[in-house]
Amino acid sequence: MTAAGADTDATFGERHRLLNVAYRLLGSLTEAEDAVQEAYARWYALPPGRRREVRAPGAWLTTVTGRICLDLLGSARARRERYVGAWLPEPLPGPLSAGLPAGLSEPLSDRAGSADLADLIVLDESVAMAFLVVLESMTPAERVAFVLHDVFRYSFAEIAAVLDRTPAACKQLASSARRRVGAAPAPATPTARADTVRRVKEAWQSRDIAALVAVLDPAAVMTADGGGLVGTVLRPVAGGALIAQYMLAVADRAPGMELLECPVNGAPGLVARRDGVVLTVAAFDVADGRVTGIWVVRNPEKLRPWAR
Repeated sequence: MTAAGADTDATFGERHRLLNVAYRLLGSLTEAEDAVQEAYARWYALPPGRRREVRAPGAWLTTVTGRICLDLLGSARARRERYVGAWLPEPLPGPLSAGLPAGLSEPLSDRAGSADLADLIVLDESVAMAFLVVLESMTPAERVAFVLHDVFRYSFAEIAAVLDRTPAACKQLASSARRRVGAAPAPATPTARADTVRRVKEAWQSRDIAALVAVLDPAAVMTADGGGLVGTVLRPVAGGALIAQYMLAVADRAPGMELLECPVNGAPGLVARRDGVVLTVAAFDVADGRVTGIWVVRNPEKLRPWAR
């Protein structure tokens, strides 16, 4: 193998990790892929002699990807101020080998394009929709420091190279971000989550408002993202009773809608589709057997990994 070929193989092997970092930083699979592609473009734009001088190409690519994400996070705030309604992270399908309901043997996606990218994301608590929404409340620098240190275990010296700050300043940023996360309750077990989400599905399908209210926490909040491209509520709906009324009103206006239990960002969720086309993906936060939060993504641009 030539030196150039070895260089290509070594750096390409970093793509999986970089994509995982970028998705957690940006909450968008599309933007994450763009950031990683830009980092590689900058790497290959270096003169060959300069590339050979880089002792740790993976660290170089991480630093550049982090800086690109930092810039995107800064500009994203302005874009999201113009966004129609609430902005939610892009939901990810799978892992499709787990959590599929009986009778659903076919994947919801043809696994092409953005679906293939979704397969590269490691699905754990750090991509849970509730966690990604909390990350949105952080400043760009806090988010970078927190994700790189607390999720990916980078040292503050390494993070300092991304943020162009001292390691001590980066440590303070991560600490501030950690306070925003707060003392989160212990997550429900996968079985408990799946059972609770199944109760929501069954109550919705049977139009049983009493059962739906019973499975929703009285203080539950539902947030929906249509991006102005499809109809949905523009502001969060607060309160289990109001959420139940809204969900049943949607059911009455959605003849032929098929509701499926499917993993969303690695946790039990629901997917609504008509004629084989996914129209809505819903993620849930569950505590003590009740739903405390629902994140509904209807923006078709965010559902590409789910498209058949």
